[in-house]
Amino acid sequence: MPNSFPPRPQHQEELLLKHLRSFFGSLDEAALQMVRSRLRWVEVVGGDTLMRQGDRGECLYLLVSGRLRVYIDDADERRIVREIARGEVVGEMSLYTDAPRSATLVAIRDSVLVSLDKADFTQLLATSPAVSLALTRQIIQRLQTERSQTVIDKPVTMALMPVTANVDVAALTASLAQHLSANGKVGVLDSAAMAKYFEAAARAPGGEAGAGQRRSIAMLLDEIESSHDYVLLVADEQPSEWTQVCVRHADEILLLADASAPALLHLNEQRYLVNRPPRSEAAEIMVLLHRADTAHPSGTQAWLNRRPVTSHLHVRPSLPADMARLARIQSRTAVGLVMAGGGARGFAHLGVYRALREQGIAIDYVGGTSIGAVMATLVAGDLPFETADAIARESFARNPTGDFTFFPVISLFKGQRLREIVQAAVSRSMGHGAHIEDLWKNFFCIATNFSKAKEVVMHRGDLVKALLSSVAIPGALPPVVMGGDLLCDGGTFNNFPVDVMRLQRGVGTVIGVDLSSRIARSIEFAEMPSTWALLRDKLRRRQHRRYKLPSLPNLLLNTTILYSVSRQKQAKALTDVYFNPPLDRVGMLDWSKYDVVVRQGYEHALEVLVKQNATDPAPVRT
Repeated sequence: MPNSFPPRPQHQEELLLKHLRSFFGSLDEAALQMVRSRLRWVEVVGGDTLMRQGDRGECLYLLVSGRLRVYIDDADERRIVREIARGEVVGEMSLYTDAPRSATLVAIRDSVLVSLDKADFTQLLATSPAVSLALTRQIIQRLQTERSQTVIDKPVTMALMPVTANVDVAALTASLAQHLSANGKVGVLDSAAMAKYFEAAARAPGGEAGAGQRRSIAMLLDEIESSHDYVLLVADEQPSEWTQVCVRHADEILLLADASAPALLHLNEQRYLVNRPPRSEAAEIMVLLHRADTAHPSGTQAWLNRRPVTSHLHVRPSLPADMARLARIQSRTAVGLVMAGGGARGFAHLGVYRALREQGIAIDYVGGTSIGAVMATLVAGDLPFETADAIARESFARNPTGDFTFFPVISLFKGQRLREIVQAAVSRSMGHGAHIEDLWKNFFCIATNFSKAKEVVMHRGDLVKALLSSVAIPGALPPVVMGGDLLCDGGTFNNFPVDVMRLQRGVGTVIGVDLSSRIARSIEFAEMPSTWALLRDKLRRRQHRRYKLPSLPNLLLNTTILYSVSRQKQAKALTDVYFNPPLDRVGMLDWSKYDVVVRQGYEHALEVLVKQNATDPAPVRT
């Protein structure tokens, strides 16, 4: 439970006043001191609950240092809504409305706050219009944030914890700090820098620091945090008092592992993340470290299945591009690339990818639907354009929808050719038995759960099966059985999943490649012709045909994505860089137009990027 404490050291008083001035804006000094006099200091330990959903609201909190997480308990799950960073106020809504708490508030790490009880809150509103205005502004901003689904704020303090042998933590920390410095001031602390706060010689190994010492360390860390944008806490290789401090004061914990080592739980994990209550609420990020000459990761599932990690990353520490990607993800400035579905038009994705690479724009996260998911796999595999182009060209040399079935019980096409194409593409780029988790760059694809009538975002599992699920157009291709459910093409719900990318951890910039038609085609006859009339018309030369209608396969393909296409404008608004290649003359089944479509995607992307550079610099250049 939260504990109240006497007045704080000078640096914390100064930090509090800084937050108050930022929050209340033009409030005069006398009014500011009036607010300050009514605030009470509160300390919480990581994992403590400050508010519970449904409880009566008795006070509001302002976070001075640390980090909090807001949950909402729905009927069948606990959902993370947002995180509270330094200087933010939380809990004011219940004081305004007298309604029960709408969410649960938990400390991610050891945190320091101030509270304002309901009686003082009511009195301040009555005596100070400026205070009332500031709090009203806070509520409006909160509601706008929730509607826009803004991503979670960047972490300030990160613990770097080795969980295998042969991890050069010092070198990796130095490299990460260098790349993070592009986005702010970075501080680095290890046990040597904090040695004066530990009397290691007088204690048994692994003993806990006393309460007084812990408090002095916490205050020092608060002071360092207040003057830095990022603080890296370098944990020891074995359990120690310092490692415990790192865990208790981290917004996020990076678990650093030699990817070639056994995927066992380390002593640090067992002591500080598993067996030691209360369990830290800080997000755990699995960072698997590879040699520079590693062809592609493998066996990632073994690491993730043993740990409740929020996310994972594959990093080759000796490659600056990989370390820059890690820094962008941790600073919430990563670039996500979204590739829409669209049948044969999807070859344009490779042209866009070529243009992005030539312009030096880094891609950190990739997602897609249907054919977009297949092409996104090549990007997530960190393949040069030439390699990705060769794999796609060879894999799609055969018409993937050319195997009509004589007895269309469940689909028009057998799907065998497409399966072979996807398997060949994955095998050439990732080897046999690859999983989504084994891709160099974080990846997701969209499928539709036909059994439960909902969208599915696939982050893990068999890569071939996930891709086949995402491309299984209802009625055209057979669905995929997974976990007792039938999965089919993701375009039914979300053909251009930029909204999903916006919610991915670390993504700050979204690049979208939309394949929807730019031109709405009108029908030039009043009523549908008969079947015989259509058949006779088909026998005429193309330029003399009267009825320009989509074929049955094309009709099925386009019908499945109508709902997604209707959301195109909303999706476009969520992108920072938007590509929509002119592909109106390319049908969704024009698989023979590979070179033409790739070239159109490339030329369009260059045109967009030139205009973008003229008005606004490109997102992230390597």
